[in-house]
Amino acid sequence: MVVVTRDRPVLLADALASVARQSLRPVEVRIGNDGDADPGPALGALGGIDATVIRTGGRGAAAARNHSARGARGDALAFLDDDDRWLPSHLAGLAAALADPAVDFAFSDSAVVREELRSDGARAELERRTIAHDWDAALMRHDDFIPPSAWMVRHSLFERLSGFDESFRCSEDWDFLMRAAVLTTPRRVPGVSVEIRMRESGNASADFSAERIDCLRRLAARHGLPPIAPKTFWEVAEAVERSPRAS
Repeated sequence: MVVVTRDRPVLLADALASVARQSLRPVEVRIGNDGDADPGPALGALGGIDATVIRTGGRGAAAARNHSARGARGDALAFLDDDDRWLPSHLAGLAAALADPAVDFAFSDSAVVREELRSDGARAELERRTIAHDWDAALMRHDDFIPPSAWMVRHSLFERLSGFDESFRCSEDWDFLMRAAVLTTPRRVPGVSVEIRMRESGNASADFSAERIDCLRRLAARHGLPPIAPKTFWEVAEAVERSPRAS
């Protein structure tokens, strides 16, 4: 599995603790450190799972995931961002889906959690929404509703796609999904098994910068999509909840 982190060691430790609680333990954890903070103290949360730290030089999430995936020993790759958490059944459910040789990409349902970080480091949940929706190519044309922390991808498919396109500093996951869907139909594993946790600061989806807008413009041009306005992932979850195929 691949974890991407950037200067959030306390959140990283919480993410890694959720890995240690998996009913199906990963073969290894490869941590793409895209910042300056030392992730070493957080590794104890893994409870002895084999871990490798790869420094990726601040090149962004796409590069961090690609560099970390190189040399991974497993037949499949699961991804986790350092501020998200997996529930204990997460890897087992996705691995069961990939036991079908016809499945190259599986994803779980997600809880999107707005939270507050307290002065003592505690994470206080404010509210949540649920994304529970079958694969929907039409919906994906305007709302990227499947976050990387919910994915498991067969390693051979990842290599066939040459991983994430590192020219996308934003929306690299949306681009990967669109390219993957040309080759395979992603398989949903019903049931929430990942928490996508969002705060007022450090929330990438709330970045409405010129760079993000340019990435969305290039994404639309590459995949023949209508013009895309930036949204927070909280807004995406709201749109999916209203979708008639949500369940």
